[in-house]
Amino acid sequence: MIKVTRKSMFTGVERTIELPIKKDVLERWEKGEGLVQNVFPGLTPDQREFLMTGAAAEEWEAAFNGGEEDKS
Repeated sequence: MIKVTRKSMFTGVERTIELPIKKDVLERWEKGEGLVQNVFPGLTPDQREFLMTGAAAEEWEAAFNGGEEDKS
């Protein structure tokens, strides 16, 4: 487990979460060695998204209205 800090691409808020990954694997991925879903298959989609964009799940919900179209 390591702590990973990212800044949200939506809000600019910096967050740190603990992920069940190894530092050397994270560093290789950050250098472009593989797709996030292949390098970290054990992470949830929300955890992988955090690695890529720094965005929390609730930010994606707010940004994309939960994936539903506005019906008003």
